[in-house]
Amino acid sequence: MSDSTPYRLVIADDHPLFRGALREAVANHFDRVDIAEAGTFDEVSKLLERGGEVDLILLDLTMPGVRGFSGLMYLRAQYPSVPIVVVSANDDPAVIRRCMEFGASGFIPKTLAVEAMRAAIAQVLAGEVWTPPDIDLTGGADAEAMQLKSKLATLTPQQVRVLMMLSEGLLNKQIAYELSVSEATVKAHVSAILQKLGVESRTQAVIAAARIESGQWPQGASLIG
Repeated sequence: MSDSTPYRLVIADDHPLFRGALREAVANHFDRVDIAEAGTFDEVSKLLERGGEVDLILLDLTMPGVRGFSGLMYLRAQYPSVPIVVVSANDDPAVIRRCMEFGASGFIPKTLAVEAMRAAIAQVLAGEVWTPPDIDLTGGADAEAMQLKSKLATLTPQQVRVLMMLSEGLLNKQIAYELSVSEATVKAHVSAILQKLGVESRTQAVIAAARIESGQWPQGASLIG
């Protein structure tokens, strides 16, 4: 990979100082790079909706509009060809493993040295995967986690977004307004979500979504069966 190759990156993090530090780290490594910044998940979505080729998204797990893995789930479903590297202060092996299971191309702890961050980003841009070498990711997910993950994979991008909004406590009317769709469309999405997740109520879906976001997988067939 040549450092003179033009790249377009999106840095998604709600801390301006960290975004600035990451921007500087990336900009100093590549001769030609266009870096867009987003401080909320809505800003991320709007940036990507504008179109144009994006070579890499550097995504924090927690920012306004998203918590945990739901943002990664949505972006992977909506933009399957765009590599995503999670950049997070939470470097628990289980969290890193879950990010990779949900389709991340890499995981960079915020505590990583700047030079190591540059090398990790360059490796992903070269088409490879990067995770901290000192983290053991061999631990397998349990059967319930894998079953829920497979069900989540059947949700459309819009259904993932609706599930995220349900978990924030929004009503159908509010979700319809945010997504610029009718309430009937939202009701159809909610029904489809319940069916695909194998739950009977919005409350159970919200409980499942909250545990997905926090990385705590549902225990008990009532939530996943």
